[in-house]
Amino acid sequence: MTDISRIRQIAFDYIDRLILTSDPLRPRWNTENFIFRKEPRWNYMDSCIIRALLMFSDDHSEYTDYALRFVNSYVSPDGTIPTVERSDYNLDSICGGRNLLYLYEKTNDERYLIAAKQLHEQLVHQPRLTCGSFWHKAIYPNQIWLDGAYMALPFLVAYGKKTGDKSSTDDALNQLKNIRTLMRDDKTGLYYHGYCEPRNMCWSDSKTGLSPNIWLRANGWLCVGLADIFEMTENIECKGMLSNLLEAMCSFMTSDNMLMQLPVLKDLGGNYPETSGTLLFSYSAMKAGRLGAVSDEIADAGRRALNTVSERYIVYDGDIPVLRNICLMGGLGGSEGRDGSVEYYLSERVVENDAKGIAPFLMAVSELI
Repeated sequence: MTDISRIRQIAFDYIDRLILTSDPLRPRWNTENFIFRKEPRWNYMDSCIIRALLMFSDDHSEYTDYALRFVNSYVSPDGTIPTVERSDYNLDSICGGRNLLYLYEKTNDERYLIAAKQLHEQLVHQPRLTCGSFWHKAIYPNQIWLDGAYMALPFLVAYGKKTGDKSSTDDALNQLKNIRTLMRDDKTGLYYHGYCEPRNMCWSDSKTGLSPNIWLRANGWLCVGLADIFEMTENIECKGMLSNLLEAMCSFMTSDNMLMQLPVLKDLGGNYPETSGTLLFSYSAMKAGRLGAVSDEIADAGRRALNTVSERYIVYDGDIPVLRNICLMGGLGGSEGRDGSVEYYLSERVVENDAKGIAPFLMAVSELI
């Protein structure tokens, strides 16, 4: 049985004791910044935390106040985002756009709308594959990564609804169709991490252009993107894609309701239950259930996954919860020559209390309660 009161308490402990006490320019959840000594800049990890925080803000005005303080540390009074360089064409930078639209609705402060327009302007000029899908980044030309289905497409839909531009929604839905056509594995119903149109990357198959393995968190990002877009559009094809993916993910869950870093290879030595991807599934399954897109059985699988993570993978260090088994990073190509192999995915660092786990946990709890 799901222990709602305990899970709820963990969520508010995270918010009150770790998030609200963090310096916006040195947030305690951004593990990458600490490990790699990065300068503070607008990024998707922080944006995910702020979005998750705002899911609880209707009854807690202090959460909105913190979100404003955090975002104002990166968005200038004139609405510019100095650390976003449009020429990078980085879809990860778009992730925080929905936070900006939300804060504009709350405050009527034009800076947030101007900043959202800046991000949308990047998408207007974003390079595309011949099928019409966005490049993931300028440094990853002619490539689709599943991550982008969450980083950019829900904002594209939300911005289009805000401005009355129906073509933005059509564009996003078409890009989802491309992902299904190009990246879905018909045997498992899951999706490969990346697709390279010219098939010239170290990781891309010479015939399909696909990366060689199915990575959990990439499928998790796709799940969440589909769930959020379905909520905004009620599009029947989006609903079908979401329900099929959630059903496929359920079939690869372990006996204790977790998903593995490499979900198809459950019994492989060195593979491990990965919490961030499991929590992205949990949020999506419960949300899809609430929206009537999936059966109660699938929604319940999401609840069970959240319960298992809370019971087995969260401990306390003093008064602060600590979420374990988070894969820090996962990518393809680049200067590191990441080849998408089994060995690569199992070699990436596993960390605790990183935003990529904490944010999905809070998102899932918001659906649970």
